[in-house]
Amino acid sequence: MGKGRLLSREFLPNFHDKEGSLEKITDEKNLAGKIGSQLILVNVLALVYGIVMGCYNGFNQALSSAVKMPVLFSLLILICFPAFYVIQSVLGSRLTLPQMISIILSGFVYTTSIMVSFSTIVLFFLITGGNYAFIQLLHVAIIALAGVFGMKHIIDGLKYSCEKKNIYPKTGITVFRFWIVIMFFVGSQLSWSLRPFIGVKGKPFELFRKQEGNFYQALACSFADLLDPPEKQPGK
Repeated sequence: MGKGRLLSREFLPNFHDKEGSLEKITDEKNLAGKIGSQLILVNVLALVYGIVMGCYNGFNQALSSAVKMPVLFSLLILICFPAFYVIQSVLGSRLTLPQMISIILSGFVYTTSIMVSFSTIVLFFLITGGNYAFIQLLHVAIIALAGVFGMKHIIDGLKYSCEKKNIYPKTGITVFRFWIVIMFFVGSQLSWSLRPFIGVKGKPFELFRKQEGNFYQALACSFADLLDPPEKQPGK
């Protein structure tokens, strides 16, 4: 029973005790268990949010997005983390590989937790009839906002390792900010490659779409459609 309560404390993010949370993710004690819990939590929360995204266009899309969202986050970490870790080591970081993984995953735990917390708002707009362009932009805004808080938590973890434990260089924090920009572009391209996540009502279910255009063109089109919906445009 005690072990189960310990696991639950490791499993869930602590939003109230910031310093205690940072100490926990940088402490080398039981890092393997912490990393396992973080991976499970990120994937479960991403799955839940994927269901919320896909339910706009029915059961098949909800099921597809429930699989795609964990895949998206897992691939993003796998692609971006190795280069970051090597560069940090070159800069003089004395964080071990498990410590660095734990810090990075903690940011993704925060990101996915915040995403899921917005699920009721998304469902509200789905029920009250939000159109595709609005729902698409809403999800982009939620994920971007959640990502900002998640990346801030990672920066706080790196600062804690620098100022409190003296095992991380200040220069590494600046480099990490550049890594965030790189990760944004990788994440955008990944999400575009795995689309659709929401699906368009009235069109047949698609597991994947043809690789045409890009994420930024689609975003611009969504803004245009929101301001001037296709059904209101002349000749459409």
